[in-house]
Amino acid sequence: MTRQPLVARRAEELLGLAVVSTAPVAGGDIATATRLRLSSGQMALMKTLSHAPDGFFEAEAAGLRWLAEASATGGVRVPEVLAAAADCVILAWVEPSSKTHVETAIGFGQALAATHRAGASTYGAAHDGFIGKLPLPNKPAATWAEFYAVRRLLPYLKLARDRGAVTDDEATTIESVIGRLPGLLPEEPPARLHGDLWNGNCLWGLDGAVHVIDPAAYGGHREVDIAMLHLFGLPHLPRVVQAYEEVTPLAEGWEDRLGLHQLFPLLVHACMFGGSFGARAAAAAGRYS
Repeated sequence: MTRQPLVARRAEELLGLAVVSTAPVAGGDIATATRLRLSSGQMALMKTLSHAPDGFFEAEAAGLRWLAEASATGGVRVPEVLAAAADCVILAWVEPSSKTHVETAIGFGQALAATHRAGASTYGAAHDGFIGKLPLPNKPAATWAEFYAVRRLLPYLKLARDRGAVTDDEATTIESVIGRLPGLLPEEPPARLHGDLWNGNCLWGLDGAVHVIDPAAYGGHREVDIAMLHLFGLPHLPRVVQAYEEVTPLAEGWEDRLGLHQLFPLLVHACMFGGSFGARAAAAAGRYS
């Protein structure tokens, strides 16, 4: 057994339990992840980040707790938050499975529908958050079209343009669609969104359930989560969607709107990674011009 003294000591301060051993966990793109074995016998995951933005881990913990409220009524499972501070978050360990069963996918679709149905009081949230390490503005708006334009597309289009990840012509194409969103997006009551629901944030557990991690949670249109799953793929996705619609059918034409709701993650990726994501965002917008 190994023990990283600094990590262990910080976890012990927050949990009030001794840390018996620690082990590094691979896979995190932003934070450093460490598995903890506690004196209680419980396993935990501790995420740390040097010079984390103000409120970074607190926002993650708040999002997980908000989503966990829906778990109690059949919503998607999330790791329990054991502790959160400015420099770290500690979560109950979820033992991953190497298999992705169809039955698990069906259960995930049903649970995601229940989470969305739990709803939100507004489009947005009481506090801003993060997507990756980028700030995520959440000031509420009266309609989904307004919120999506002003809080999700325009800020990241500007940032991508400033970083040279989107050309002037690509920006013009995207802007032309933003101006037409009220006529393109159907209004629905705000859903309880994970907000960053790509395959890497869906953890297939050994317990036979999909657990979602690393949320950018807020109240929004449920097609955002569905579009994110389609953008980056998920095992057995058609069965997930079929099971979802058996609980709560999606609005007519949702498949035709996937590209609209994929503009947001594509622009975020353009800001973070550059490459072809700006061009992909413009191509997606171009289908609606």
